[in-house]
Amino acid sequence: VQLQACGGGLVQAGGSLRLSCAASGRTFSVYDMGWFRQAPGKEREYVAAITSGGSTDYADSVKGRFTISRDNAKNTVYLRMNSLKPEDTAVYYCAAGTAGYIDRSKDNYAYWGQGTQVTVSS
Repeated sequence: VQLQACGGGLVQAGGSLRLSCAASGRTFSVYDMGWFRQAPGKEREYVAAITSGGSTDYADSVKGRFTISRDNAKNTVYLRMNSLKPEDTAVYYCAAGTAGYIDRSKDNYAYWGQGTQVTVSS
């Protein structure tokens, strides 16, 4: 599966963005989808995940502010980000895996999008 992420940009602290990740292929619905982010000089970190069955999970740092969702008819996963903070600034990546459960480990996702930059100004 090929993934194409978009929706990043520059936003002021407290603002909102919605990231989208479109997948190619006919079997999008069987994949668990994750969002990760990587700030300059830091490791890529887990943000959120949604299983093929629709279960969701969030990193503590974004819980209550971010919402992950998917539209299988559109082969797309979304990340709605509210109340953005400067520390949310990073390149955001979507990923697809087949674990069948919530998986926070980036090593278990086989397919990755190219990333979209999110910059939050203070």
